[in-house]
Amino acid sequence: MNVQHSYSASLNAARRARELAALREAAGRPEPVVDVLVVGGGVTGAGVALDAASRGLSVVLAEKHDLGFGTSRWSSKLVHGGLRYLASGAVGIAHESAVERGVLMERTAPHLVRALPQIVPLLPGTGLSGAALVRTGFLAGDALRIAARTPSGTLPRSRRLSRAEVLRYAPTVDAAGLRGGLVFWDGQLTDDARLVTAIARTAAAHGAQVLTRCSVSDATGNGATLTDELTGESFPLRAAMVVNAAGVWAGEVTTGITLRPSRGTHLVFRQEAFGGMTAGLTIPIPGETNRFVLALPAPDDRVYVGLTDEEAPGPIPDVPEPTDAEIEFLLRTLNTALRAPLSREDVIGVFAGLRPLLDTGSGRTADVSRKHAVLTAPDGLVTVVGGKLTTYRRMAEDALDAVLTANGRTAAPCRTRSLPLVGAADRATLSHVKAPLRLVQRYGTEAVDVLAEAGGDPALLRPIAPGTQTTMAELRYAVRHEGALDASDLLDRRTRIGLAPEARAAALKAAEAALAD
Repeated sequence: MNVQHSYSASLNAARRARELAALREAAGRPEPVVDVLVVGGGVTGAGVALDAASRGLSVVLAEKHDLGFGTSRWSSKLVHGGLRYLASGAVGIAHESAVERGVLMERTAPHLVRALPQIVPLLPGTGLSGAALVRTGFLAGDALRIAARTPSGTLPRSRRLSRAEVLRYAPTVDAAGLRGGLVFWDGQLTDDARLVTAIARTAAAHGAQVLTRCSVSDATGNGATLTDELTGESFPLRAAMVVNAAGVWAGEVTTGITLRPSRGTHLVFRQEAFGGMTAGLTIPIPGETNRFVLALPAPDDRVYVGLTDEEAPGPIPDVPEPTDAEIEFLLRTLNTALRAPLSREDVIGVFAGLRPLLDTGSGRTADVSRKHAVLTAPDGLVTVVGGKLTTYRRMAEDALDAVLTANGRTAAPCRTRSLPLVGAADRATLSHVKAPLRLVQRYGTEAVDVLAEAGGDPALLRPIAPGTQTTMAELRYAVRHEGALDASDLLDRRTRIGLAPEARAAALKAAEAALAD
């Protein structure tokens, strides 16, 4: 017997409490309480929950911390077409990435993803052969876009740039010996953690019970023990099917999973350090043929610079920490392209995430395949690992298909390829939403609902602190509709103020006030 759902996209403390109470009450029943239990509230787990709920299955998603707490919030915020995978011959992964990029940009999340020009400046250190190699790669990327049927109106074709064009896009590039540049267009997310929240809320709108601060133990193919991390109370949950989408923690949920985490580190700068850069800057790593350091313009007048690919053995931390060596490597590579070098004094924040790569033996983690894997245990529990943010939807579809097959169950066909996330609309509709562009790029059509949280008070639509454009109306909306339960949820995930510690400290009182309301 299935627990009844509210079928609202709003997530909040009251809904969480109701749904947990209903599940506890149903815990003693001998039959499954839900069709699917999903473990993990990152992009893949949220994707599985949406896929299952939209196929008509009842779903519980259990996340120990918060939506997007793990790897999903530490990405480069790119939705990319897998260009780097072509260099290693991984044509299948590259094509899959290009297809999923198109799905996000054209149908499911056009409000959260937009085209970003990425420039490779042709500096003295980039010889003719190197430039030819990059140009060939960009042409292959154009072919991928065409094969994925993404129109050039969404992602323009690559081309050569003049010296003046490069400097207009990226004013702080070293002009000495600059021969122009090459530009390739890819997708950029407003924010990766906001994508996770949108997916989870869309799943909730289809009946999924999305439970944060709810840990899982003793997982099997037909259920697990859930623990409310806010009260400490535990109870068993019987499920017809279980999907382990816990990312780098997947091996802690079930046995037989060997992962090889790889740490990706980013630096955070003020946009003024880059002279108002309006494109991504792609800087080849000396001695590498298919690896680059990226400098990417970001909200709140910031620039993210990344990323590394370093082996990260040992216990999995809740929040990975960059090493001094990684920070120095990023600065050193970045400065090969800049007129005036940047130093640690210019860095206003750092962050790192762990890629949940499946262990395939020796070699560098940079060379380990990014193809996702779906593993089925003898008792029917399915684990999905690997992959990347761009391909989350396909990963979720494959995982749900596998768990249905393993348990001899059927469901309606997958719908997520054309199912818009909350706030999504075509670009013409989005251009007419009566709200500031910054809010439309974060909330889509729901931007008007965010404005309504101000109740006509202009003070609630002003920035809450120096170093951010976030308003009190956005914090209130996050508490009432996006499942934010504490200040960290607000500052570190629903907004990304926390990526700059100084700005986070200045915004803390406002976050606490929003929670008190």
